[in-house]
Amino acid sequence: MSWLIALFSRIALLCVWIWTPLVARAFHGGWLLPLLGILLLPITTLTYVIVYALAGGVTGWAWLWIALAFLLDLAANSFPARSATRARNTRAGNPSQPGSI
Repeated sequence: MSWLIALFSRIALLCVWIWTPLVARAFHGGWLLPLLGILLLPITTLTYVIVYALAGGVTGWAWLWIALAFLLDLAANSFPARSATRARNTRAGNPSQPGSI
């Protein structure tokens, strides 16, 4: 499920970048940060662009939305590793949670 959210946010950010001037406005015409955003933190970058477009800038409490999007990006990126670790522990016969028998 996390890959679907990451894919959707990448496609949405790419569409916003191609068909509207919002990404260029939010990043002041630069292309490197939005490109890195598509690759590494797509939900955070998309949220930054949306907040910038709605509020005219990112100040004050608007940073809360960016922080929440960053946490969502971290959770989406860490979920596959956590699932792989649980599967590996289950195959090895080790319990996935400490204290369980």
